[in-house]
Amino acid sequence: MKIAILSRNKKLYSTRRLVEASEQRGHEAMVVDVLRSYMNIASSKPEVHFKVENLPAIDAVIPRIGASVTFYGTAVLRQFEMMGAFPLCESVAISRSRDKLRSLQLLSRKGVGLPNTGFAHNPDDIGDLIKMVGGAPLVIKLLEGTQGIGVVLAETRKAAESVIEAFMGLKANILVQEYIKEAGGADIRCLVIGDKVVAAMKRQAQAGEFRSNLHRGGSAALIKITPAERATAIKAAKIMGLNVAGVDILRSERGPLVMEVNSSPGLEGIEAATGKDIAGMIIEFIEKNAKPHNTRTKGKG
Repeated sequence: MKIAILSRNKKLYSTRRLVEASEQRGHEAMVVDVLRSYMNIASSKPEVHFKVENLPAIDAVIPRIGASVTFYGTAVLRQFEMMGAFPLCESVAISRSRDKLRSLQLLSRKGVGLPNTGFAHNPDDIGDLIKMVGGAPLVIKLLEGTQGIGVVLAETRKAAESVIEAFMGLKANILVQEYIKEAGGADIRCLVIGDKVVAAMKRQAQAGEFRSNLHRGGSAALIKITPAERATAIKAAKIMGLNVAGVDILRSERGPLVMEVNSSPGLEGIEAATGKDIAGMIIEFIEKNAKPHNTRTKGKG
């Protein structure tokens, strides 16, 4: 098969591993920078050009689209879908998961456990918003933030009011969430492929930090998850429509709570923590499912 990996940097660990796994299994892998790609949107013969050349027929596409280029990246992916290539994760599903508010609303509608979460626009509503999520301490998140950036822990009501007012003053969209104290600064990253959790790791925040992201100095270790956590991760990925997802779960007194569903989970941390060949599993999934025009959405927006 000819496999296109949509990535801005071919030297990134996840990109390199996907290329290696593809070639080890006899496939031809091509790294395509989405921002150097451009499209001929014609019903008779849609095309994707990359660095002047018209790309050959692609059998499957692995999107590794950064959050900052979601709009253009999903447009390029959608073009490949129009041309019949099998997307590992569909453009609609990626757009859905990148919208934090929309994704939480979808998960909530299907009964998935979530931290109490509030969303408001007017500063006059801050007092009731804080009360709604159980008061301080609480977590304030920028809707556009990734990898722990734009996430603030407000330990007192006064601090929460000040931070929320500041964000609102900057016209930033924010979520306000309850702080799950019993999680102890740790979360669980479940790597879902298809309808299985193939690997899981516990991410622990470093001392004095509440964000467990590995990019922010957190540590990762192998963990055994419960049946409830496994079922929650699979359900969350399915609701988002993602064939591959990193589902971040908090352990709480009322059961597993989904914090986020990531459509481009990094492979380095979880492969190191678990010793599993996640990249190989992804290529194996593509081999089993890659058929022309095999998308769930069938072009629907």
